[in-house]
Order: sequence, then C-alpha cells, then structure tokens
Amino acid sequence: MSLGSENRPLRVAIVGSGPSGFYAADSLLKSECVVDVDMFERLPVPFGLVRFGVAPDHLKIKNVTRVYDRTAQNERFSYFGNVAIGSDLTIPELREHYDAIVLAVGAASDRSLGIPGEDLVGSHAATEFVAWYNGHPDYRDCQFDLSGETAVVIGQGNVAIDVARILAKTVDELRESDIANHALEALAESKIKTIYLVGRRGPAQAAFTSAEIKEMGELADCDLRVSPADMTLSDASLTELEMSGNAGKKKNVTILTAYSQSPSENRGRVVDIRFFQSPVEITGEDRVEEIVLGTNTLTGDAGAQRASDSGERETLACGLVFRSVGYRGVAMDHVPFHEAWGVFPHENGRVMEGDAPAPGLYATGWIKRGPSGVIGTNKADSVETVGTLLGDLASLTPCSRPDSGAVRELLAERGVRVVTYEDWGKIDAAEIARGEKQGRCRDKLVTVDEMLTFLG
Repeated sequence: MSLGSENRPLRVAIVGSGPSGFYAADSLLKSECVVDVDMFERLPVPFGLVRFGVAPDHLKIKNVTRVYDRTAQNERFSYFGNVAIGSDLTIPELREHYDAIVLAVGAASDRSLGIPGEDLVGSHAATEFVAWYNGHPDYRDCQFDLSGETAVVIGQGNVAIDVARILAKTVDELRESDIANHALEALAESKIKTIYLVGRRGPAQAAFTSAEIKEMGELADCDLRVSPADMTLSDASLTELEMSGNAGKKKNVTILTAYSQSPSENRGRVVDIRFFQSPVEITGEDRVEEIVLGTNTLTGDAGAQRASDSGERETLACGLVFRSVGYRGVAMDHVPFHEAWGVFPHENGRVMEGDAPAPGLYATGWIKRGPSGVIGTNKADSVETVGTLLGDLASLTPCSRPDSGAVRELLAERGVRVVTYEDWGKIDAAEIARGEKQGRCRDKLVTVDEMLTFLG
C-alpha cells in the first residue's frame, strides 16, 4: 500500500501555526498526493508571527489570516492548539503517528549586542517588547519603565522601526489598533519624548521598507529628525543604490532626504534617526542611565560595505535601550541544530544530520532560512519544502500508528486540553466582542487560562 493514496493517505504533522506552517499545509493539501495534515501549536491561538509579531497598528497585513482560515476548513486539516511539542508530545512520539514532520517553529530568540552593560535593568530585546504589546501570554508580565524621557532602539529593520513608532504614537492612535490592553494602559502613561533609532551603516543600507519610514513621518504628534550630513552619500553608496534589486533602498533615501530638509514642528515627541553609529557600552549604577555610541565609517565596495569603528564616541542619556539586531531559532530535542546560524541545517527544506538526511524531518520559515523577508516570503519557502517532502515520498518510512485519534487519546491521558480550530473561532469571537464594547477592533485575551475559559 503506497503512501499518498486514498487507502493510505500521507500523514504530515506541522509544528507551528504561523505563516510558514499554514503555507506548508496549503501546499500539501493542494498537491496531487492524498494528505492528512495535523498542525500543532503550543498556544491555544494560531497565526504566530501575524498575531504576535506584526505591529498592532498594521491591521491590513493581518488580513492574510483569512487565507489561513480557508486552509483550515479543509476536511483533511486538523488543528491541535495548546499542545507543546517537546513536553506534551515529543518528536519521537510524533514519528509514531506521522510519516513526515514539518518544523515551522520560527525564530523565538534574539541576538545580543555583546557589549558591556547589556544586562542592566532597562536594557531589553525588542522581541520582548513586541511580544508584550501584542499580547503574547509568555510576555504578559514583562515590565518596561516608560517614566524616563529617552529611549534608544538599536537596529534599523522593520521590527526596530515598529518599536520606535509604537513608542512615538499618541494613545488615541494606538487605540485604533489591536494592541493589548495592558500595553495600551502603560503607554498612555509614557513620559518618553525622544526615541533614537540607531543603525551601524548609512541610509543606503537601512533595512526598513519605504512604507515604514514614510509612515513614521506621518504620526500625529511626532517630529522625524534626520541629520542632513548623514544624507551626503559616498560614491560607493550612490553606486549601490543603482544596483539591481535596490529600488526600495533608493526610495528610502529619497524619503529620508526630504525629512532631513524639513523644519521641526516642535511636536510632543521626536524620533531621531542616527546612521553610522554602533553601541559600544551601556552604563548605569543599577539600571540603564547612558549609552555610548561609536561613530562608523563605511569601507568596501558597493553592495558589500562594512561599518568600521572610527574611534569617535558619543554618549546619550537614556532610560531604555531596545536591541533589534536579529532573531535566531531555538534548538529542539531530537532535531539537529546549527548553533552558529540559529537554524535547523537543511537541504531544500530537508533537515540534515551531518551529511545525511534526518529521516522524515523537514523545516520551513525562519527556522529554515533565518529571520528574513516578509510574511509572503514564507509561501515560496514552504512550497520548496513541500516539494522536497513529496519528492521523498517513495523513501519515507510509514509511521507505525497512523491514527490522529490515538494522538488525541494520548494527550487526554496527559491532561492536555486540545484546542481545535472551532475552539479558536470562539476565542476570536470573544476578543472581537470585548473590543466592540470599548470601541476597538479587538481586545486580546493574553493568558492561556483566559483563552480556555471561553471554551467551556
């Protein structure tokens, strides 16, 4: 009996319910192979990065979940929410019930700056702040001291600019979003007036999108400050802007140049974008009081310029520092892991153990390629992984117990309350109803216990 037939469907477990997981499910279910897909998610609620990573004021981006909803309606798809792989179920146990496992677990950790003072109170990973204001249950109780007047964000990618924008917005602007209530209340009392957005290279190399930087200049009560001196580009940077694929960066420079020439309107808050600077040290007695920045020069050819320390220093007084210099994956038991890269080693999505494939294990999304791209990037990435998996069909070892019912029974024996996709619909409806009472689009439930309460 061959795998992938009506008599014996291919059984695939997808670990993770973010964009890459759903795109993998969609690709599998639309293939010519007969496939049963069970998706496992540690939290009761699905969508991963879309729910907990996308900025709460970017609601249009979150509409992509409607596509995932359609995938979830397929009769061959099942959602196992509130199930942690590694504790509630292990990878070896999944192997007993599934012919293949697709790991779509994202990049849950952050990269450090590696400088003195980084561990002082008031120095945080941007990932923590993002998860906190997006209502992630693991970060509900984080504390961020917003009583000072100055915050420094290290990094110039979209996550960094999201953090700066959330800090710079008025409470009325934030109220229009689906930001978690606890964050809305804390930010309403914020005393922060100046936010520095610091990048080690220049405006031609900044990683944020033109839409993000344009939006930053349109806030209700915030000035955007860019030094005109930073907008005088070297020949190498000018050449770089003309290179293929750099149209977005060229647009960034045009927008930033316009901001650098605009007079200050003396608004309530200021976002000061600093180029050619890197953090050298964070100082303070018991908490963050200052950050020392080193001034950089760019060296190398167009397209491969690096920041080199000039030796010049500037000290900024501040009470908060957020590092946003990259995400990295976290190792899982029974899965090969590349410690230096923070990903699962793979060939076209097939997880590798040394030079040999790890039987039946596949990866997609950030845990496969690293933290790059936008939500849509995960689609092609997942299609590649699914193509590799289906290409391996003849060599896959059929699982010994091809039965999802047995998986549910095992979880029930262990006291795990499995949340179905229908259950998620109840949580979704409850959040929307709570939001309507406040004149908001949604009021997120931010603890697992709260979520389960609405399921009876």
